[in-house]
Amino acid sequence: MSVRRFDAEYLERTRTGMWSDSRGALADLDLADCERVLDVGCGSGELTSVLREETAGTVIGVDADAALLSGVPSPTVLGDATRLPFADDAVDLVVCQALLINLPDPAAALAEFARVARGRVAVIEPDNSAVSVESTVDTEPTLARRARELYLDGVETDVAMGASAADLFPEAGLSVVSTRRYDQELTTAPPYSEGALAAAKRKATAAGLADRADVLGSVADEQEFDRLRQAWRSMGRDVIEQMSEGTYERTETVPFFVTVGEIRPSA
Repeated sequence: MSVRRFDAEYLERTRTGMWSDSRGALADLDLADCERVLDVGCGSGELTSVLREETAGTVIGVDADAALLSGVPSPTVLGDATRLPFADDAVDLVVCQALLINLPDPAAALAEFARVARGRVAVIEPDNSAVSVESTVDTEPTLARRARELYLDGVETDVAMGASAADLFPEAGLSVVSTRRYDQELTTAPPYSEGALAAAKRKATAAGLADRADVLGSVADEQEFDRLRQAWRSMGRDVIEQMSEGTYERTETVPFFVTVGEIRPSA
């Protein structure tokens, strides 16, 4: 099983604005007391930026993708989540966001986080099985749910990782401090951004489904996938029509769980 890769456009679209409404769910990270923090799997650096705003210490972005990492302000380090290029007890805190859910062996990564951290480890992971969509286009919530169900049935990692991440902590030598839920809301409303307009065009051509055809096709037969694609295009045309009238609105809610653990003292 391979690690899923994401481009900068996807990461910006899904992560930009996260924590802009409230950072209360990050309270148990004890960021104010940290001198060194690792943001592992930082991607294009959205969480890295938030962490740097919340602490006077040094926040180091770590990612295995050099292209993504090149856009993140230093300090950054190229590295794999399961083989971090840091000594034992090198930092106060290790954090990741939407990383474990995409790894074939999340427990191995969590153990590596615990090796490197001398204080706390925090994982911010979604429950992608509980994502909800509301839309002024009546067919969009149902189609979005069906496409998501097919996609999640076809991937091999734990799609509900956020809700159960705490179960992995004891084996990694971590005591769970807390788990807090944070709902990320991705809202589309007038005036529409360039990104929203581009997303509508992708719906009208079913380009998003085409990008996931290898996974969707593994769980849906050809006829079902074709019916979904046709309905998706029709829905996209309705979205574009409502946008032209200035009446289209959409809210996607993604539940994230912030699980914080402390390094257990050695016996």
